[in-house]
Amino acid sequence: MTLYKNFRKDLILIEKELEQSVRSASPVIQDASLHLLRAGGKRIRPIFVILSAQFGTYEKERVTNVAVALELIHMASLVHDDVIDNSDMRRGRETVKARFDNRVAMYTGDFMFARALQAMGTIEDQKMHQVLAQTMLDICKGEIIQLHDQCRVDQNLRDYLRRIKRKTALLLSSSCELGARVSGTSDDIIRRMKRFGYFAGMSFQIVDDILDIVSTDEKLGKPAGSDLLNGHITLPVLYLKDDPAFIPYMNRAFTGTMEEADRQQMLTYIKESGAIEQAQQMSDRYLQKAIDEIEPLPEGRAKDAFGQIAAFIGKRKY
Repeated sequence: MTLYKNFRKDLILIEKELEQSVRSASPVIQDASLHLLRAGGKRIRPIFVILSAQFGTYEKERVTNVAVALELIHMASLVHDDVIDNSDMRRGRETVKARFDNRVAMYTGDFMFARALQAMGTIEDQKMHQVLAQTMLDICKGEIIQLHDQCRVDQNLRDYLRRIKRKTALLLSSSCELGARVSGTSDDIIRRMKRFGYFAGMSFQIVDDILDIVSTDEKLGKPAGSDLLNGHITLPVLYLKDDPAFIPYMNRAFTGTMEEADRQQMLTYIKESGAIEQAQQMSDRYLQKAIDEIEPLPEGRAKDAFGQIAAFIGKRKY
């Protein structure tokens, strides 16, 4: 996206601060943290902080601290997720739990949560600390719910939406809200930013769940269908979980007895069922709500960039 070029200096500074923040007296924790950090990522949370802060008084150091805190929280949740899922690969690289072990991975995630709090320590606004604390609490609740929901077939749409809200949407919502708050902009813009982040986050995660099925192993950096193989019922699968022809695939995925030929057949079945189109429609509805939130915002580079992000989410292939 061109917006990354527009804010390249800010992102370079955030990247440097992220690397500095994961320095530790423990060589193992530092190596594990740097391994995750250098795996890359879209850095969409820092981008949301940077853009939201454009609507008020932009103070680079304060904005950077907020952006670093939110990205550290995101990274910590990824490490914990990989332990829950027993995942060996993320973005085509070994996960922390695979390279080290579960115990190191859990300590690394905890370390990053602590560093996130340190990054926010220079911000005096009590409301911002309350938002961050509530976000961290909800993410942890989401991890517990995700663990509880693994391989549980008696799920409904509400269960799924609640799970992705805590998995993805809340942190994006908080990134927008805190970016706006740190700039001292109006309450109306803060509310709009918060809602934009939430709706965009819901759409983003649904697209993620679609890509897990329709993309290739190479592009995903892990086997397509990994969500189901890890016991997670995503939106396309939710539409099919009571389909008698699909249930045997789901059972084999949950019991770890799925052969490669079964996986390919399962992916083909989902693609041809209409479930992908249904899920895409749900994502599009959330995305339209996100676009509606930014329509009344002041014209300028930040508003244009949020429009680009919405377009990217709607069309992304990775």
